[in-house]
Amino acid sequence: MTSQPTLTKPENGPERPGEPGSGLQAGLKNRHLSMIAIGGVIGAGLFVGSSSGIATAGPGILLSYALVGTLVVLVMRMLGEMSAANPTSGSFSAHADRALGPWAGFSIGWLYWFFWVVVLAVEATAGAKILEGWIPAVPQWGWALIVMVVLTATNLASVGSYGEFEFWFAGIKVVAIAAFIVVGGLAVFGLLPGVDSEQAGLANLTEHGGFLPNGAGAILTGVLLVVFSFMGSEIPTLAAGESEDPQRAVTKATNSIIWRIAVFYLGSIFVVIALLPWDSQSIIDQGSYVAALDSLGIANAGQIMNFIVLTSVLSCLNSGLYTASRMAFSLGERGDAPKAFARTTRRGVPRTAILVSVVFGFVAVFFNYEFPDSVFLFLVNSSGAVALFVWLVICFSQLRMRKIIQAEAPEKLVVRMWLFPYLTWAAAGVIVFVLGYMLTDTEHNGRTTVLLSLLVAALVLAVAFVKQKVVARKAAEEKAAAR
Repeated sequence: MTSQPTLTKPENGPERPGEPGSGLQAGLKNRHLSMIAIGGVIGAGLFVGSSSGIATAGPGILLSYALVGTLVVLVMRMLGEMSAANPTSGSFSAHADRALGPWAGFSIGWLYWFFWVVVLAVEATAGAKILEGWIPAVPQWGWALIVMVVLTATNLASVGSYGEFEFWFAGIKVVAIAAFIVVGGLAVFGLLPGVDSEQAGLANLTEHGGFLPNGAGAILTGVLLVVFSFMGSEIPTLAAGESEDPQRAVTKATNSIIWRIAVFYLGSIFVVIALLPWDSQSIIDQGSYVAALDSLGIANAGQIMNFIVLTSVLSCLNSGLYTASRMAFSLGERGDAPKAFARTTRRGVPRTAILVSVVFGFVAVFFNYEFPDSVFLFLVNSSGAVALFVWLVICFSQLRMRKIIQAEAPEKLVVRMWLFPYLTWAAAGVIVFVLGYMLTDTEHNGRTTVLLSLLVAALVLAVAFVKQKVVARKAAEEKAAAR
């Protein structure tokens, strides 16, 4: 029988404040963490990716969002339980390392890092397209370079700089989507002065083929289309380790996840569907939110939404670079990456981890421009199912970590998973089911995504086991030499 990992591991706080290599520092204020938590669930995918889900499932896409949202709430509750007991920059990777073994922490940490460096390229390109449309004198690749350089400089300055930028980026997203819900909601009920939207009304939920015009099976297809737009909800648990009060930050982020998903996802999608018939061609041609604004006769709706999407893209880039670098830092700290990754500056910034993440992000951007239909497509597909892998690892980690925390430090269980262990097992079962269902999906590239993601995961697992054997052999040799 393997021995249980202990809960008492040194935190990432500095031992010699202000000195190079002294570790991460608590540079994030409570207002930063609050806005990171609120804005973390509002990704650019919500604005630009919801149209395909609506076209596929009709009004039933609300059920797709509700199912995925419920799953995310459960997973975040599990993660919150572990992170509140032991806040760390490695979050679920560090928890998996202790609960399941070094192979698990190594594998999921590197897969998560890989996911975010690919996201850097996707978001940089999306932002560059919008900026080029506004200022065509600068080529698209030039805008991608400018955006990446600016946000890299921000992250290199201090964690406080990241927090401040994200505070305002997330703030704009939150205000914009809240305004959309209020204005759209008033229009649906005919209470918006000066607007006569003939297409708006609750009847859009049941007319045009009914609530499920393409059958109940479309709900599951919708799940596949929207599940990845929820990635990022776990970022507050990584950032908590650099906050003033990590336990409070994690607890607050975990407890607020329900209303955040209900308001920003379900609320805004409900407004879109109520403003326009789900089969309106404008939803596909313009995008769901732009089409909804246009239906109200709001001038320059497309440019307004472009600004909001650009803000979301910059927010995602900013958080993606931060998240990738902190995961790399945690891997370096645990010996799963070069030791240089765990070195920090006087300001507590893991410079090497940031620069390495940016370099790989730039390489991915290059592939996006030079080989969009081959190399870059492989990168995107092979990282596509990582979100589901992360959630599954969180489930299995929490099953064991609960027993470890109860045995060693029960007073740290300030956040508890509901109906443990039944809901944990249920969530794991749903994730496995979604992965299995994706293997049957050839129309929306689900099968390719899962197979390529599994291939990359298998390669990383192989490296993890080889590393573990090398470490064990070296330890045995050192032990024998000491006798």
